Amino acid sequence: MVGSYSQVLERVMQGEAVVITAQEVAKLVESGESSRLSEVDVVTTATRAVMSGTYAVLSFPVAKPASFLRARRVRINGIAAQVGPCPNENLGVLDLVVLGTAHSQSRPNYGGGHLFRDLVERKKVHVEVETDDGRTLHADVGLDEMPYARLFGSRHAFKNYSGFVNAGAEPVNTIFHSRGFAPRCREATFSGCGQINPLKNDPLLESIGIGTRILMNGAEGFVLGTGTRSSKERPNLSGFADMHQMAAEQMGGFVTSAGPECICSWAVPIPVISKMILAEIARLDRDIALPVNDVNSRTVIGQADYGDVWTDVDLEVLFKPENCSGCSPCLAEEACPMRAVSREEGRVRRSEALCFHCGLCATVCPSAVFSCRMGAIRLKTDAGSAKTIPVVLRQSDRLRALQLAEDLKKKIMDGSFRMAEPVERI
Repeated sequence: MVGSYSQVLERVMQGEAVVITAQEVAKLVESGESSRLSEVDVVTTATRAVMSGTYAVLSFPVAKPASFLRARRVRINGIAAQVGPCPNENLGVLDLVVLGTAHSQSRPNYGGGHLFRDLVERKKVHVEVETDDGRTLHADVGLDEMPYARLFGSRHAFKNYSGFVNAGAEPVNTIFHSRGFAPRCREATFSGCGQINPLKNDPLLESIGIGTRILMNGAEGFVLGTGTRSSKERPNLSGFADMHQMAAEQMGGFVTSAGPECICSWAVPIPVISKMILAEIARLDRDIALPVNDVNSRTVIGQADYGDVWTDVDLEVLFKPENCSGCSPCLAEEACPMRAVSREEGRVRRSEALCFHCGLCATVCPSAVFSCRMGAIRLKTDAGSAKTIPVVLRQSDRLRALQLAEDLKKKIMDGSFRMAEPVERI
């Protein structure tokens, strides 16, 4: 029910709050039971998507004190790290910033997102240090040997994002597709989890502010404020969490035709503290605009809605290895942006832990080993024309985002996640 933040928190602490997921809200609306939303105290929301604005701040020892004065350059698994801001003179300790979109010089299609997941999986990473006196030091380090490891989002969780097409005459390599983007608007990609997205449910940032407690990649973290390029019409968030507590399956690298990108997940509780939030939680995918951009100019060329891409589709890509006809090369293996598809001993395999359910394998496989109803963008232009363009790749994973919202709901109800009132609005 609509109340102040403190009133909602009190009901949560007393075990009296009505907490439901954004998807459960949608089911109530679709079944004609919208009136029951007035009883809701907290809605749990989530998104899992490619999020370029991600970086890690790491601090850890690589040598004994006095081994070197300062580090000049550092690479981790071949990925360049920015040294600083503290030089840690003569301590043998590095302070580093690693970008989620950084690419390894030694490992093709390996980037910051892959590195972050490897660390969270407790894999050792190779650190190469060039000292200020020209020497090179090497060390193999794991996350548990890094006293400080935090992941930051400088531009995460957009209220909703966009669809993309290539309106040009030639294929284009871009971060918005995992292969060459076919020309003349023959195919579409998109990002955004629609009706379960956090800021869709609180677009005016009435409940989300500085200090709001969230789950980032499964770890408790906090909102720092709005992110870069945030605007009133298209807000996004910045935040951080401790990498030591993160879940590897909620993060990772995603290979595009322009190089590796970074996947992150957010789960955010939305207390129903205003009539605006009460109205927004009831908006369904079909009522949420999906602007469609030409990747060549990043300009909007038409409009669709999230009902086009999330209604009557398969959230999970079905896998039927018995249909495999043994194509060589395997087109699905070559195309998979998660490297979740492989051929072993003549059999096609899929790693469920890696699969993002982006659907590209279903687009390229000629033998229906992978199948998925992906939907189509119904592009409407200002001139009044309309065109239906099939979706071939999703850069958001709504299947796991739904589970994240459910997990957050359970944590709130059992007391293992404590909601925190913001210290200041943003």
